[in-house]
Amino acid sequence: MTFPFPPGTDEDTPFFVISVAAQLSGLHAQTLRSYDRMGLVSPGRTPGGGRRYSMRDIVLLREVQRLSQEEGVNLAGIKRIIELENEVGALRAKVSELTEQLAQALAAAEHAAASVHRSLRRDLVPVRQETALVVWKPNRKR
Repeated sequence: MTFPFPPGTDEDTPFFVISVAAQLSGLHAQTLRSYDRMGLVSPGRTPGGGRRYSMRDIVLLREVQRLSQEEGVNLAGIKRIIELENEVGALRAKVSELTEQLAQALAAAEHAAASVHRSLRRDLVPVRQETALVVWKPNRKR
């Protein structure tokens, strides 16, 4: 489902009230409250304590419903699946971050090595090359 987000918002911006979130997810508002208490979904809150759901929350609610109804997974299992998927996402982000840091470190090391190599070349003294003939006479055994 594509949804045109207002300027300055994205799929993580909480702005759906519970009745709209219930309609969009195909669940009852009381089910959404129950899922919130269980920690399956964590909607944003208004200063008065009202729930505000983001588009990401709606997608998550639909996935909870699918896992429950089509796959037969109980709510505790669904909660564990969500936790593991969040952990995998965090680990992927960390791997991406570390890969970028490694690439930067390698580039810096290559630059430093090239700089050292250039400085060493300036320190070399040119040597005059001459051609010489050396005659070797081995000692004869007596």
